[in-house]
Amino acid sequence: MKHHIKSDFLSLEKIQELINSDAKLELSEDSAQKIIACRTYLDDKVKRTERPIYGINTGFGSLCDTEISPENLEQLQWNLVTSHACGMGEEVPQEIVKLMLLLKVQGLSQGYSGVQLKTVQRLIDFYNEGVYPVIYEQGSLGASGDLAPLAHLALPLLGEGEVEFKGERLSGAELNAKMNWEPIVLQSKEGLALLNGTQFMSAYGTHLLLRLHHLSTWCDTTAAASLDAFDGRVEPFDHLVHQVRPHKGQLATAKAMLANLEGSEIVQRYKSHVQDAYCFRCVPQVHGASKDAIQYAAQVVETEINSVTDNPTIFIEEDKVISAGNFHGQPLALVLDFLAIAAAELTSISERRVYKLISGTRGLPAFLVKKPGLNSGFMIAQYAAASAVSQNKQLATPASVDTIDSSNGQEDHVSMGANAATKLKRVVDNLEKVVAVEWFTACQGLDFRTEKSSPKIEGLKAEYRKIVPFIEEDLVMYPLMKKSIGFLREH
Repeated sequence: MKHHIKSDFLSLEKIQELINSDAKLELSEDSAQKIIACRTYLDDKVKRTERPIYGINTGFGSLCDTEISPENLEQLQWNLVTSHACGMGEEVPQEIVKLMLLLKVQGLSQGYSGVQLKTVQRLIDFYNEGVYPVIYEQGSLGASGDLAPLAHLALPLLGEGEVEFKGERLSGAELNAKMNWEPIVLQSKEGLALLNGTQFMSAYGTHLLLRLHHLSTWCDTTAAASLDAFDGRVEPFDHLVHQVRPHKGQLATAKAMLANLEGSEIVQRYKSHVQDAYCFRCVPQVHGASKDAIQYAAQVVETEINSVTDNPTIFIEEDKVISAGNFHGQPLALVLDFLAIAAAELTSISERRVYKLISGTRGLPAFLVKKPGLNSGFMIAQYAAASAVSQNKQLATPASVDTIDSSNGQEDHVSMGANAATKLKRVVDNLEKVVAVEWFTACQGLDFRTEKSSPKIEGLKAEYRKIVPFIEEDLVMYPLMKKSIGFLREH
């Protein structure tokens, strides 16, 4: 299967299809012609103008007024890529590097960046062959583009840097020798086109939104299982309640909760309690608000990944090369912080349901084990969840409210969207862990009930019991918690 890179809108749904199908990328004829036309125009523009053009025959950042002679333009671009490869910290996961390649190709192929066709084709080759440049999490301020991470993405084009290829760590030179490739010789503006752009932030945003869509569904399913395990009431999900406060996410969550609980025997049994705690009763309001945040962020990210975010931007028909600020990551920085808050709240309310389930009330034994005291049961599973929740509260502090001067004050306001992106990943990882603990706990609670939950929940629990047993007495818990995370990922 092939995916043709063209000017059509690239949605998150389409990206999910590409990932699931392992499709190969191929430039459409239209995109190839746009790239060639833009490059041809730029070469002609440089020859016929005597005025400096930022990043093409000048230095970069605060060196923008330093003109570069024509014989040094190739060296200028090589120097840019190599000097900007200053990444630090942990390595970026390969699934995100793959998205960075896809999104960089998507941006360059629109014909406003002035790159060579062979440069874009080599990036496509990386994607198709499973060549993943080694990139580091730290280094971008999220404003003059994701400079350091994208420099590491570009290094192997030049035969520099490192890549992961079929489980092997290779230098850029070793990769070229193995693949029989010649290093790309960057022409004027190409280094800037590769390094400017928001593909680090937007790749993280894309990856994490896809995960959040999945985890949001699991949050509802797990909350329904916990509700039945705790013998909770179903009335708070009645559509009448939500019609009079019709937030889209709230309506969708209430509907999902009723669908998850349809056919439950536990729901139908007599309840001696009049109402439940907020962590059960307010699932539509809390989960729903996070759904709305996720949906808003998805709109912003989809706009971003279909945009041109390098600088300067080349407009052939208008005969203009404009230096501006499309590389500034503020739109992403704000929504990545918003997502961190939304995901942290899903984590927090999930842990509160775990806490209720181990409380020894509503006919359940303390810590969900038959002989509490001799056995600690799920006591420390809740501790672990609480630890992740606490960490998420700290990580939910916005990165986007910070800015630090860089490049001698030329870049005097930065978005810090890259830090928002990497800490969001930690928040989402914690959400996944806590929801897995809740599912682990809810299934244990359900097995103490004589009545059955809904066919949907009982069916999922039956699949789960093939890998994680009912806990009769204390045993080593962490492998079962890991299996629970795997179960959420696979179902």
